[in-house]
Amino acid sequence: MSKRRSTVTISIHWEGDPESQVYRMPAWLFKTLAIGSVVFVVLVGIAAVLYTPIVRTAARVPGLNQEIARLTDENNQVQTLAATLQELEQRYDQIRTVLGAEKVPEALTTLRPDGLPVLEALIAKSPGADPRYGDPGPSLPIYWPLDSLVHGGVTRGFSAQSHPGVDVAVPRGTPIRAAGGGTVVQAGFDPEYGLFVLIDHPDGYRTRYGHTSRLLVSAGSSVDAGEVIALSGNTGRSTAPHLHFEKRRGDLLLDPRATIGEDS
Repeated sequence: MSKRRSTVTISIHWEGDPESQVYRMPAWLFKTLAIGSVVFVVLVGIAAVLYTPIVRTAARVPGLNQEIARLTDENNQVQTLAATLQELEQRYDQIRTVLGAEKVPEALTTLRPDGLPVLEALIAKSPGADPRYGDPGPSLPIYWPLDSLVHGGVTRGFSAQSHPGVDVAVPRGTPIRAAGGGTVVQAGFDPEYGLFVLIDHPDGYRTRYGHTSRLLVSAGSSVDAGEVIALSGNTGRSTAPHLHFEKRRGDLLLDPRATIGEDS
């Protein structure tokens, strides 16, 4: 007696058609198709879940590439600027060495028995007693701020773009004199200039004296031409004792050596 095979009958009735379409298939084929359909749907769902982040990431790639290119360009510019700055500093050090700036004495001090430094006494003529300077009171800054350049030389000149004044190598503790009479508008510390003095003169002139070791005037003080306002030093952004001297009229930077005699 033969075993009867089980079948699955599928009847399809189309709307408007009086006849129905009947399909029969083995049960094993129906089960196979049903399981295959379920597996297919599951695989499609998994693929959708995994593919969506990939699509999103791919959409972001062009923007990320542009950002990487921008950051790479900025990094190259920073490296170029750093190399240029290092080269300028090396040249500056070479110039200082050639001019003897590194031979400037470090300090005009003595030591107490306990080892603490003591600044030597400052002896300077009053402006009124020195025939080099004019009458007391406000005056144009026409005098050189140092008694002489015998202890050093100009290690860096004036440049309106990169260096607004001149640097003069002098021993620490050298008296710095006002280039003209006027009013002290600032006297304090700046990260770039160190201890500095800024003086207002008539006709819109201003002078600045930077990298000092000691201030002898304060904001609001009135000073005469030739008056000692500070002592030179190595404060702020400085590699050796020197005086940074600036002169300007309004917003116009001036070359101090072109407008002031060094032997004044």
